[in-house]
Amino acid sequence: MFKAPKSAYLVPFDGSFKVAAASTAPTTDGKPHKGKHRRQRTEDLNKLQRVLAAGDKHSILLVFQAMDAAGKDSTIRSVMQGVDPSGCQVFSFKKPSNLELDHDFLWRTTCRLPERGRIGIFNRSQYEEVLVVRVHPKILGYQKLPGKIDMETVWDDRLTSIRQQEEHLARNGTVILKFWLNVSKDEQKRRFLSRLDDAEKNWKFEPNDVKERRHWDDYMRAYEDALNATSRPWAPWYAIPADDKPYMRARVADTIIDAMQSIGLQYPKPAAENRAEFAEARKELCDDK
Repeated sequence: MFKAPKSAYLVPFDGSFKVAAASTAPTTDGKPHKGKHRRQRTEDLNKLQRVLAAGDKHSILLVFQAMDAAGKDSTIRSVMQGVDPSGCQVFSFKKPSNLELDHDFLWRTTCRLPERGRIGIFNRSQYEEVLVVRVHPKILGYQKLPGKIDMETVWDDRLTSIRQQEEHLARNGTVILKFWLNVSKDEQKRRFLSRLDDAEKNWKFEPNDVKERRHWDDYMRAYEDALNATSRPWAPWYAIPADDKPYMRARVADTIIDAMQSIGLQYPKPAAENRAEFAEARKELCDDK
């Protein structure tokens, strides 16, 4: 089963993670994030994806969670550029549909899990159910839950369900990497203003984003609880500084590459009977005039 490689951004597995201590700005780790280094990462990830597809034993699940304007979309777009589109799938999860509400809270993301040999990306995820819903518990009233909801246990119960599902997936070959893009409140404000001031960015702005900003401290508490409860060696969380977007993207790409390299991906070797068939086919092709 996959075990998370060491990283400066890895959320500990012992429940000791503190949001207030997590950096939002670049740290000096000696790894450049521009020019040839960026091109090398793109090449490395493209090669690893091809071996992943050929081996058809593992799948990769990348989960991105963050406050608004942290850069989830642009990070996914930047990191995955150059990767074969046929081997990668991206799903964004917003307000649940009526069909989704007719199932348990894990159903809609379970339906989108990547097949073996593919990279699946969740832009937001099942974690919304212990983040947004926790900050706005009235949403529970629309989820058709049976019986009376115990507000003392509901969040721990959901975190347990998520943790157990992730362990099951890991046992069956899914490599799970979860990224919390940690943007500061000041930087979020700057990006919101940029969206308002630049006509070409107006489409990105949602008035509700400012309303959600009022709940910043509640969200930070929810993130801290969720990351502590579900960061495990087989499904780690990485708290990535997000105030500098190029730096953030480089750190995400490095983490993905390190994880894929750690599982020993290899092109499959043909069995003895296949090698005999290959030799026969080669002879026939060479003799073909």
